[in-house]
Amino acid sequence: MSLKFGTSGLRGLSIDLKGRASALYATAFARHMLESGHAKPGDEILVGRDFRDSSPEIAAICFGALERAGFMPVDCGTIPTPALALYGIGRKAASLMITGSHIPADRNGIKFYRPDGEIDKSDEAAINAQAESLRANMGAFDETPGSGRDAAADALAAFRARYAALLPDGALSDLKIGVYQHSTVARDLFVDLLQHFGAEVVALRRSETFIPVDTEAVSPDTVALLKAWAVQHRLDAIVSADGDGDRPLLSDETGEPLRGDLLGLITANFLNAAVVVTPVTSNSGIEAAGAFSVVRTRVGSPFVIAGMNEALAAGKSGVMGFEANGGLLTASPFTVNGVSLAPLPTRDSVLPVLAALFEAKKAGLTLSAFAGGYRLPFADADRLENFPVETSAALMAHLRGSQAALAAFLAPLGTVAATSDIDGLRVTLGDGRLVHLRPSGNAPEMRCYVEAETVDAAKSLLRQGLELIRGWSERGV
Repeated sequence: MSLKFGTSGLRGLSIDLKGRASALYATAFARHMLESGHAKPGDEILVGRDFRDSSPEIAAICFGALERAGFMPVDCGTIPTPALALYGIGRKAASLMITGSHIPADRNGIKFYRPDGEIDKSDEAAINAQAESLRANMGAFDETPGSGRDAAADALAAFRARYAALLPDGALSDLKIGVYQHSTVARDLFVDLLQHFGAEVVALRRSETFIPVDTEAVSPDTVALLKAWAVQHRLDAIVSADGDGDRPLLSDETGEPLRGDLLGLITANFLNAAVVVTPVTSNSGIEAAGAFSVVRTRVGSPFVIAGMNEALAAGKSGVMGFEANGGLLTASPFTVNGVSLAPLPTRDSVLPVLAALFEAKKAGLTLSAFAGGYRLPFADADRLENFPVETSAALMAHLRGSQAALAAFLAPLGTVAATSDIDGLRVTLGDGRLVHLRPSGNAPEMRCYVEAETVDAAKSLLRQGLELIRGWSERGV
């Protein structure tokens, strides 16, 4: 079976998750909530979902399993993951989000939330242990579908209210902004909020078929669409998100996407953050780009959340985090426009989009000019899809085996000056360029991240890095 926990919940093939597996993990989660004291019998558990074809069936099976486990399931409908998490925190209710995020449509997953936010790695281990116990007694659960009390409108309204006063009235007036709607659950929310702040909005390419959009490695086809729309409609920006709306996609007036870590950096300055927690994959120039301290972690929101919690435990305030995909998390309350923004320690796409649009307009600059003012090293990233997990593991074991093996592999790119192994291998070459090789934590993909002095140099380095990975795989060594 393909199902496993990765950097963002349980993931696997939809065909493996539908049926008994959904009931198994929903029941395991319910039991863990009871045994850990995070919930008691009769409590609500919220369930949201994305627009994948398999999501309604998986959600229905989870409703039934949760009810049989002694809880009151609540149906939050098709909703952004951060909106579901916010509603759950507000109601002190655990929740499940049925989503595969940005991965292909034949895959799906479940994200699990305690009443206080995302589960951590110890929770994952406990849920897996409960699942193994249930597998030994298959009669302890079944896959009969159920339903839940409808709270979709209330949950979405609470999330909209969080941001309706974030910016001054008319803050985005005179801007013409496209919203690439595709199949993200955030598509209508973005239109609503952008219009609320005075922007003229052009809705683009709404799809009833699920389209996987990876905001960390935007495909050439997607970039081509964005660039064509920017010219056709004379847009100041184009906004979108991944499937479950927790990772932002924002392109400038030329259609060129802004990197997610740049959006996180802009938002850190917008919030006047004191502590920024971000994975090792985020741009190396962040440390020098703001009046905040930076904590680096492994890739994945559980590690960012752990880093934020450590900062809070040390007495820090103004604590936030972001990932290289742009998903932004807050661990402290922040005051913006005279309004207190409550902590939301899970990835969110809306805050970084609004912050970047507002800051650029306030500066009187186009998005491209505003972004260029940060003068970060040029970075790029992409991935090889359908790359067997076993091959990724073999490659990483080979490269970690000796300095000679790593040097020989990277010899076509340059000499190895320094390495970091926080999460994958991040290599500084002799000329200062960076290459970071990392298997995906939740899909059969091999990722490559690079930094260089110019856009063209970064794109060239990325292409060469992917060719090295592909060549090693094809040689079978």
